[in-house]
Amino acid sequence: MLVPSLALAPLWGLSTYQLATRWQAERTQGDLTASLSGPSFVLFQSLQKERRLTAETQAAPGNATRGQLVAARRTTDKAIADFRPVAAENTSRGQQGLSAALADTTHNLDRISVQRKSVDTGSVDEKAAFDYYNGTVDSLITVFTALGRTSNADVTLLAHTSVDLYGAIDMIGREDALLGRDWQIGHLSVAEYDVFVDAVGAQSYLLHRVALSLTHDERDTYKKLANARSWATQQDLEKQIIVAGPHHSPGELVLGQIHAQWRGSVDANYPLLRSLVDVRAANVDRVSADSVSRLRQNLVIVSAIGLLAVILVIVTSWRLTVMLRRRIHGLREEAVELQQRLPDVVARLERGENVDVDREVRLVEPTSDELGELGRALNAASRSAVSTAVRQAEQHRGFERLLQRIARRTQLLIGLQLRKLDELERTHEDPELLDGLFALDHLTARLRRYEENLVILGGGQPQRRWRKPVQLMDVLRAAQGEVKDYDRISIDVEGDPWVSERAVSPLAHILAELMENAAVFSKPPTPVEVRAVVVSRGIAVEIEDRGLGMEPEQYAAANALMEAPPQLDVMTQADDVRLGLYVVARLSAGLGLRVELRPSAFGGTRVIVLLPEQVVVEQPDTAPTPVTLPPEGPPLPTGPKPHPHDAGISRQAPYKDGQLPVRARGHAMAHITASGLRSSDETHESPPTPANADPLPQRVRQSSLAPELQIPAELEIPDDPAPWTIPDQPGRSGATIGAFQRQSRLSRRANSSDGNTAGGFGNDSGSAGLRGGFDDDAGDSSGSDTGRGFGYGNSDGDAHSDGNSEEPPSPELPGSSRTDDRE
Repeated sequence: MLVPSLALAPLWGLSTYQLATRWQAERTQGDLTASLSGPSFVLFQSLQKERRLTAETQAAPGNATRGQLVAARRTTDKAIADFRPVAAENTSRGQQGLSAALADTTHNLDRISVQRKSVDTGSVDEKAAFDYYNGTVDSLITVFTALGRTSNADVTLLAHTSVDLYGAIDMIGREDALLGRDWQIGHLSVAEYDVFVDAVGAQSYLLHRVALSLTHDERDTYKKLANARSWATQQDLEKQIIVAGPHHSPGELVLGQIHAQWRGSVDANYPLLRSLVDVRAANVDRVSADSVSRLRQNLVIVSAIGLLAVILVIVTSWRLTVMLRRRIHGLREEAVELQQRLPDVVARLERGENVDVDREVRLVEPTSDELGELGRALNAASRSAVSTAVRQAEQHRGFERLLQRIARRTQLLIGLQLRKLDELERTHEDPELLDGLFALDHLTARLRRYEENLVILGGGQPQRRWRKPVQLMDVLRAAQGEVKDYDRISIDVEGDPWVSERAVSPLAHILAELMENAAVFSKPPTPVEVRAVVVSRGIAVEIEDRGLGMEPEQYAAANALMEAPPQLDVMTQADDVRLGLYVVARLSAGLGLRVELRPSAFGGTRVIVLLPEQVVVEQPDTAPTPVTLPPEGPPLPTGPKPHPHDAGISRQAPYKDGQLPVRARGHAMAHITASGLRSSDETHESPPTPANADPLPQRVRQSSLAPELQIPAELEIPDDPAPWTIPDQPGRSGATIGAFQRQSRLSRRANSSDGNTAGGFGNDSGSAGLRGGFDDDAGDSSGSDTGRGFGYGNSDGDAHSDGNSEEPPSPELPGSSRTDDRE
């Protein structure tokens, strides 16, 4: 307690010093305002009058205003002489911005002699002179604004209202000067008209603001101005000029006719405005003086009371310090021990160890006084902290288990749905229905990956296992097949690298997440380029998009996430953590992969995934077992055969972006010209024919057909057809793949009795379309789902809760759904 008591003395000194400083500052500000405001306002009025007379003299050099201009210049010179010493004295002190405003005003006043000489000789035009006086008056208004910035809020508010009033007076002066240039001409130019309208609008707005903050006595003065006949006349003339517009036609309004009215109303309004300025200035001085007086009184009272309080507290605390120091020191040691022990308890809980709360909490012996209550509170806090840490750890582990259980159940349903989709794809032949089934198949495969994300977030790992190494190209294609805009992704692999069986599933998941991230955050139809090269430390896979990219801070945060994946509870407290990047970080940490995000040369993001040597294997020996072929029969014809539906077939109708290609039933790829195929007799030389032998009979095309069945000559396939040409049209790839899928399915069914399965990337005879995934054990699977993406069901539709099926399924490639589900 002695230290706080001794600290009270500096606190008392600081409060006294602050009050004294504030009192001195407000008094200085009041003196500064009193010394500067008077000369500044006189100079303000003199410059306005000189501006008007200069404009009238430039418009009509020989009129009677020349003498008035000379007198106005003498008045301005006197005002400048009174202003300069005060400005020089206060240039280095005062409120914020005052020094700069005074320096700017002084600089403008130093140029007034040169400006006047240019006006007299006619070397400067009317606009330049008008702009000079406007700039000088604006610098004076800036001086008024700086004078109004005080530490007293009431004074500052009143001073800012005064500045608005000065601005309104300046706007009237600008209107007066503009009209002075055009009394003889009779109308305003377009540029002058725009300036005049702006000045009238600014004047009206500023006076409205002034009226809202007037005090009682100021409101009476303002009413005199608002009710004056001269003020109404001025406003009426302003409206007439605005309505007439620039270059108005004769008879509408002639400025010379309203010159006398304008001059009389403006000259009568200036004294009323000056009286309003004087009333407001008096109120500002009064409020400032009252504030200075109150501060001085508070300074005396606070200083005296504070000094007595400091003396009393120091004496009292000295008597209690010795008695309480020993007990407080003991409690302090207990608190420090808890602070050191609690992080260790939390770390053990995070490792999954069981913690006994009673054993970890060390109780403090309580007493009956206030320090005893503090000891009991410390005991309660210790127990509460340890219990809370234990409870949160248990809840966290329970939440992870619950998350995994929910995801596993959902994966079971997804596996059943994929199996049902596969049955439907095998059963139906309608191309439109198959397109929809393929699209639904693709969406379900993506949903399966999202559910697997929940497993990873719950602390689990993908349960799918491969028994053999897989080619990296197949892994990349499998990842591509689980991305929404897979058709925008291009893959380029250098060489023929292979990946170990333990890394196949997590690597495909990582690549799918990164590809989808690149596709989502780049605008279609920009490509996403995927490149894989063998490097000295393994394999580097680059995924580069052409999106908007990220800020350097975001790249640093993402790379930090990849280096050290946080716990799930930490992730839930971060609003900007992306789920896909967190999943990538968790899987990469488990495999020992290094993932780094960098800016792309195209403005997007480039992700580099480095596969270490531990997950890269040599190409396995996959040579097929030799089989004995049946005896060779008679050669089969291999030449082109006319299609019975070639006649009347038209090209495929064009389709729009975002739609699937549609072909008429029975017209698959009819627009492709078959050529380059040779019949079997063209590939073997025939023995020469003796010269005296009778010629063999020659076949005449369509001679055995009825006339109704014969194909017109212009539609026949030529004997020497041109090479196959495929028209370059949008959607050709999708249509070709779709046709291949259907013909492949028909061939597999036709050969199913012989046990032959059409090849491809999958080994399942019932897979829907061309599967661009990979198989872990070709020829070893007979289930219906072996040609699919990451599933959790076996061939009989039974899903294991741990995801370990006898024959793990394979991811699919784009093309199986032949659809574009881009939003």
